[in-house]
Amino acid sequence: MKAIAFAALLGVTSLGFTGSAWADEGPATATIAQAAAVLAPNKYVWGDPQMMAVDPVQQPVTVVVSLPMQRAFVYRGDTLIAAASVSTGKDGKDTPIGVFPILQKREMHRSNLYNDAPMPFMQRLTWDGVALHAGNNPGFPDSHGCIRLPTGFAKKLFSVTSVGTNVIVTDQMVGDHIDPAMLETEASRANEAQLASLER
Repeated sequence: MKAIAFAALLGVTSLGFTGSAWADEGPATATIAQAAAVLAPNKYVWGDPQMMAVDPVQQPVTVVVSLPMQRAFVYRGDTLIAAASVSTGKDGKDTPIGVFPILQKREMHRSNLYNDAPMPFMQRLTWDGVALHAGNNPGFPDSHGCIRLPTGFAKKLFSVTSVGTNVIVTDQMVGDHIDPAMLETEASRANEAQLASLER
């Protein structure tokens, strides 16, 4: 889908977040959501450092991964503070949808499933091998189920999350503010999908 179409779907001309973004190559003049709509593969934007200074106890971090957009969005409270292009699971190795609290974090990890492949800044989402980590990011689904992130973004994300931080993986489009109901909706949809697979 063309970047302009992404921008139209997000409604980026009327976004509420007005802080400037910090792209991986330096400051950007667009809002984070506007920049996210046109990110090239392996690129990211990160919000104004002042946004990162918000008390994490009062404003928890949530990560939302949109499968159709191939984007990860980071929210502090309900405000978008960062976004990146991602590469999720290819056909037959689909990244599961649902709400996944981070189970484990390792700055340097190697896969025990795929030839000892490096997984820098690994944040485990499931015990059967799905994780967020730095890796090859061609701009389309290409992994074995993991969510591959640009290295600089993976490092920054690792520094602002903790074990228990919620990661929402959705097959929906995502905007500049997080809807708290998304947590409940995605958890319910994941439970329904799991029950349906058990009934087969």
